[in-house]
Amino acid sequence: MPRPLSRNFRSVPAMLAFALTFAVGVGADLWTKAVAFETLAPHGVRYNEAARRHEVDHGPEGEEIVHRPVPGWVHFRAMVNEGAVFGIGQGQRALFVTVSVLAIGFIGYLFATSGNHRFYQFVLGMLLAGVIGNMYDRVLYGYVRDMIFVLPGKTWPGTAREIFPWIFNVADTLLCVGVGLIFLYTLRGAPGTRDRHGKTVAAPPPEPAA
Repeated sequence: MPRPLSRNFRSVPAMLAFALTFAVGVGADLWTKAVAFETLAPHGVRYNEAARRHEVDHGPEGEEIVHRPVPGWVHFRAMVNEGAVFGIGQGQRALFVTVSVLAIGFIGYLFATSGNHRFYQFVLGMLLAGVIGNMYDRVLYGYVRDMIFVLPGKTWPGTAREIFPWIFNVADTLLCVGVGLIFLYTLRGAPGTRDRHGKTVAAPPPEPAA
């Protein structure tokens, strides 16, 4: 008998792995964005008519506020991004919101069909938090708030090219780490599908969801 798609949504362990991870992740993302922009962008964000984009308003003196908790390695500076991760697709707000909505539905389906694989459900919660965190910004503001800058000014040996020129946020981190973990999880194979010699075997039947 096929497993009902609603079963994991009624499972306490599954929902703890998925929904709790999502709640903590999206809460951390939105809180850090609010604190960062209150501290690093006290003059807010303005729309630059000439450039036709949003940008942080540095005030009458035009001086950017930068916090350096680990000088030369980790800096915090407010930046707005109208594109996706790594600044791809600037100005495509409607497209990214649409993709986010589709991603939410797909993540929900993956969770519903994830059986008792708690680590997989945990990672899906990370991905959902990342998607919702950035979609919230795009819907409410029209841009995504970024503030984390790692390896500032560090360049590849013998060149002037920065090693990591992008500024990102907690949601981006959750998305990138989540995708990486999903990739590794897929390479490893679902639990119970291989024996100790690496040979494919029949997966055991799923345990009843709590």
